[in-house]
Amino acid sequence: MAAQVRAKVASGDYASESEVIREGLRALQARDRAFDTWLSGEAAKAYDAIQVDPSRGRSSQDVRATLSAEHERATKA
Repeated sequence: MAAQVRAKVASGDYASESEVIREGLRALQARDRAFDTWLSGEAAKAYDAIQVDPSRGRSSQDVRATLSAEHERATKA
C-alpha cells in the first residue's frame, strides 16, 4: 500500500503522501455514510416489514437459488 501511495505522488496526481491518505480517508467516510444511510433507511424498513409480516421473508436457500439463477443468466450473456 505504501508503494501505491508513493506511486500516486510520483505520477503527479497528488502533491504529497498526506494528500493521498486524506483522499483515501474521505472515500472511507463517504462509504461509511452511504452504508449508514442504507442501514437506517432501506434495511430498517425491510426488517420492520418482516417483523410485522414474517411471511414476506425468504429463506436463505431461496435467496441463494435466485442469486445462482441470476448469475447463470448474466454469465451466459
